[in-house]
Amino acid sequence: MNYKCLVIDDDETIAVNTAEYFNIFDISTAYVTSFEDAVSFLDKNTVSLLLLDINLGDRSGFELCKEVRRRYDMPILFISARTSDDDVLTALNIGGDDYIKKPFTLKILLAKVKAILGRYERMTEAASAAPAKAVSASMNGNELRITDDMFLDTAAHNLHKGSTVISLKAMEYKMLLYLLQNKNRVITKDEFLKNVWEDDYVGEGTLAVHIRHLREKIEHDPNMPEMIKTVWGVGYIMETGDEQ
Repeated sequence: MNYKCLVIDDDETIAVNTAEYFNIFDISTAYVTSFEDAVSFLDKNTVSLLLLDINLGDRSGFELCKEVRRRYDMPILFISARTSDDDVLTALNIGGDDYIKKPFTLKILLAKVKAILGRYERMTEAASAAPAKAVSASMNGNELRITDDMFLDTAAHNLHKGSTVISLKAMEYKMLLYLLQNKNRVITKDEFLKNVWEDDYVGEGTLAVHIRHLREKIEHDPNMPEMIKTVWGVGYIMETGDEQ
C-alpha cells in the first residue's frame, strides 16, 4: 500500500493520536512502535515521509535512520523529547531532514508535514525536467558546470566529480541548483528558507547542516570552502570564478 506518512514512536498513544489526526486531514498515515516493525512495514509498503522518534525501546531511531538511508530517499523528520544540540546535530548528520522537539502541537506538525510532502512531491514530478531558468553559458544540455571536472546533472539529480558520480539528497540537489542559479550573489538565510525550503518552521541550524553536507561533496577541503562561502551574519554565496 501507499502511505504519505509513517509514524515511528515507542509511545503508542502519541503514535496513534498522530496517525489518526493526520488521516482526518487526508494525509494517509500508519504507525509502528518498534525498530523491527518499521523495517518490516517499509519492506511491504511505500511511504513518502517518516516521523521518527529517537527512543525506540532497546533500539535507537538514529540506528533506524541509518538503515533507512541505505535503502530509501524519503524525507525523515525526527520527533523527540531530547533537546540537546548534540542530538539535533546527530540526527541531521546521519540523514534526517529536520528535528522537531516535543512537546509539539499536532496542528503545527501537520503544517510542517504538508509543506515537506508538497515540496518533495513537486521535486519528484520535476525530476526529469531541466530547470526553467537559464544559469549561464556554462550550461550544456542537462549539465550545469561547476568546475572544469565537476557538474550538476539536472536530469538525474546527481553530481559528477571527475569520473565519480555522487548521489544527492533531494534537498541537497535543490539547494545546489539554487546556488548555481544565483552564483556570485549573496543569498540570505531568509531567502534560502523561503525560496528553497518553502517551510516557515525550518531553523537556521538545519540549513547550516545541509550546507556543510554540500561542501563535503563539492569542496576540496570542506573546512576551507572555496566555492560555497559563508557571509557571516547574512547567508551564503556560490563563487565559481566566472561571471553570471
